[in-house]
Amino acid sequence: LGLLYQEYRDKSTRQEIETRRLQDSQTDPEESSPSEETPSEAEPTSPTENKAPPQISLLRNSNSRFNLWQDLPEIRSSGVLSILQPDEIKLQEAMFELVTSEASYYKSLKLLVSHFMENERLKKILHPSEAHILFSNVLDVMAVSERFLLDLEQRVEENIVISDVCDIVYQHTVNHFSVYITYVSNQTYQERAYKQLLQDKPAFREVISQLELDPKCKGLSFSSFLILPFQRITRLKLLVQNILKKAEEKSDRENTALDAHKELETVVKACNEGVRKMSRTEQMISIQKKLEFKIKSVPIISHSRWLLKQGELQQMNGPKTSRTLRTKKLFREIYLFLFNDLLVICRQIPGDKYQVFDSAPRGLLRVEELEDQGQSLANVFILRLLENADDREASYMLKASSQSEMKRWMISLAPNRRTKFVSFTSRLVDCPQIQCVHPYVAQQPDELSLELADVLNILDKTDDGWIFGERLHDQERGWFPSSMGEEILNPKIRAQNLKECFRVHKSDDSQRRKLGSRNRQ
Repeated sequence: LGLLYQEYRDKSTRQEIETRRLQDSQTDPEESSPSEETPSEAEPTSPTENKAPPQISLLRNSNSRFNLWQDLPEIRSSGVLSILQPDEIKLQEAMFELVTSEASYYKSLKLLVSHFMENERLKKILHPSEAHILFSNVLDVMAVSERFLLDLEQRVEENIVISDVCDIVYQHTVNHFSVYITYVSNQTYQERAYKQLLQDKPAFREVISQLELDPKCKGLSFSSFLILPFQRITRLKLLVQNILKKAEEKSDRENTALDAHKELETVVKACNEGVRKMSRTEQMISIQKKLEFKIKSVPIISHSRWLLKQGELQQMNGPKTSRTLRTKKLFREIYLFLFNDLLVICRQIPGDKYQVFDSAPRGLLRVEELEDQGQSLANVFILRLLENADDREASYMLKASSQSEMKRWMISLAPNRRTKFVSFTSRLVDCPQIQCVHPYVAQQPDELSLELADVLNILDKTDDGWIFGERLHDQERGWFPSSMGEEILNPKIRAQNLKECFRVHKSDDSQRRKLGSRNRQ
């Protein structure tokens, strides 16, 4: 608990990566890893008979280091490690991590408020409206974290063997965690305001730099504190998933974990939607201003529409017979805006404008990759509009700048097209998987941001270093550089990852089946 949350989270995820690396190199995924000692490896202990169960005072000890539950002196001296089954010890570790990570998170939130938000020099520099955008409802978030931590601490102190924590997670998620949606939804404005203040107010920039240099911050940036609530609510869902994977099937603890996970998933989705809604609306307004219609105008701005991909491709001119001609003059530049329900095909014109000459609903698009026909036709594919702006079928032969760009366009244009590898939702027994070892921030709408230790199914890959993946814990899909991860080679580990994933989402599956049955009726 001496660690700030940023440090705690980094250590925890790197430990997770190392554990998975070790498992991947072994033939049996059940073999113990350094982070999961078996009772026989623990220090000799005396029997627990006639001994009052000691209380764990870790949460009140600010000098404690990053610890495992089984490393605590109270646990080692109690003799409980010689009684509990290895699976129960793993479950205790998972619950303990949720508690200690919340304590570390609360410590970081307090520093954000006391060191930055309540700094007198900063208060004088910032207008109240600027301070409100920058810090949003962080005081509410901190109050919720404190109340949550107190309940968790009380549970841990009831007995050295933790009975459960997911029931507490469930209650707080349902009753209090809506403050996270408010905070995270403000993220787009928060980031913009911070950049603007750094640019426009030298005094603000100077004070922030000085505050960041304080030893309390341990070299961490102000922005790393601002993003804490979004990181925490996402991580909390993963910690509950970890507990769920280790709980005995059909047990009370499995049920409470499933309930907590379901509620957390609702909050996380609302947070993500809040962020996307803010940025998408502004993006659609910007695109609308740039378009000039040569054909019948199509209204672009809609609450249910967002951009999936945009970019330049080369269109082949002339009839198909001219494909044999080896000249770059065959191609001319066109520009595509692909939305979740609509494709708009344009040509760029002076003044950063785009002239629209064709469009089609996304559901009426089909793509086809050309066989290798030499260098001039490399990375070429056929795009068919089953019904275009003139209510007729149209075909475009398009050339991308690289193999990855071609595949990315093909998958975005026709999302139901079969990928090289089958997705996890098909319940395939085995599928290539990759573990993220470097975080990645998406640069394009069709890319996927990655956190350390994310595990993904590989759905497609290109020769020039890109992977199309589906993250196991939330089924989000997107492209990312292959250099961000390490492939999981052990088929037993891959199977175990899938099994755990199915278990986590089984309540979602049963809900979907009920809905499907209701719809059919």
